[in-house]
Amino acid sequence: MLFNEDKIILDLCGGTGAWSKPYADAGYDVRVITLPEQEVTDYIPPKNVYGVLAAPPCTEFSLALNGCPERPRDFIAGMVPVNACIRIIHSAGSVFWALENPVGLLSRWLGAPCYKFDPWMFGDPYTKKTALWGNFKKPVKKFNKKTAVMTEDQILRCKENRKPQDSGTGEEKSIKRSITSPKFARAFFEANP
Repeated sequence: MLFNEDKIILDLCGGTGAWSKPYADAGYDVRVITLPEQEVTDYIPPKNVYGVLAAPPCTEFSLALNGCPERPRDFIAGMVPVNACIRIIHSAGSVFWALENPVGLLSRWLGAPCYKFDPWMFGDPYTKKTALWGNFKKPVKKFNKKTAVMTEDQILRCKENRKPQDSGTGEEKSIKRSITSPKFARAFFEANP
């Protein structure tokens, strides 16, 4: 019997729902608000939201664009889903909330993040420097050294900006890379049940 079905978790721009999966597995009422089914810009949250997880698109804020002068940044377009997530977070009045984005230029608008991590710190063998803003209990990092989690080959591949399992087209790799680290998601859930 599950006792969390009355706790609503909003997973904004949630994609596959990887970040909220531990909540769903524990019986929470998880609502993944993501394209193409639902746009965050016109979403009105219900009352009594327990927690909000937000992962707005990082394209315009990513450091990966630094070497692409042919692709100018559009910060105004990039801030549209960020602003929508912040509006939802503040109107939801939840017990906890977190907004995730890879370490990059979003801190120009949101200030310094309150937490940073790499997936390898939780046992997933890849790098993706990630920042969190919000009001949440910080998950405990499990590892302090990459070599405790990753082989030298995996570390080298990550230096080339790839997950060890990456394959496929550029778009397919980008989608895979945007999925929240499962072990981080579990640790976040354990810190914020």
